[in-house]
Amino acid sequence: MIAFVSGPVAALAPTTAVIEVGGIGMAVQCTPHTIAGLKVGQDARLATSLVVREDSLTLYGFADDDERQVFELLQTASGVGPRLAQAMLAVHSPDALRAAVASGDEKALTAVPGIGKKGAQKLLLELKDRLGEPIGSVPAARAATTVRSWSDQLHAALIGLGYATREADEAVAAVTPQAEAVGGEPQIGQLLKAALQTLNRTR
Repeated sequence: MIAFVSGPVAALAPTTAVIEVGGIGMAVQCTPHTIAGLKVGQDARLATSLVVREDSLTLYGFADDDERQVFELLQTASGVGPRLAQAMLAVHSPDALRAAVASGDEKALTAVPGIGKKGAQKLLLELKDRLGEPIGSVPAARAATTVRSWSDQLHAALIGLGYATREADEAVAAVTPQAEAVGGEPQIGQLLKAALQTLNRTR
């Protein structure tokens, strides 16, 4: 297992960071929140989880070991693969997920794209004894509602990709109608692609 990668950030994309390790570029799948904390050319250390499939090897990266542990625990629930687990961590922090499961907060889980009411109920049952209690000092009821808004996630991801604050503000404003038209929690990956298209047109 590859527990972590450490080295200069060679490149950043909406969902991928390339970390140079011993002259080799390691492509790591990350949430927008993790991408936002990286800068091209600067050293970074990402906790990682390697997912092995018959036709692929995919490395997922996280800001810290706790986030990686929650990512792996989420996948012990039936129907939860690495992509859905990553989507859950894109919307909620590890402690917010623990609090949501501990308090039986269906609404917090249905805020994640791809999880409906029945799926949330099933996850609450399966994960109740696996994630444990929140380790932070935030009360469970409050932590469960701590959802990173799509606009904050998108803005942070754009800043992480090297855009100026003004450009990020304009791009978020440009895709707001598209996000609101969804009628629920929009998918950050799709919005990020749309935002990048608007920025490319203005350059």
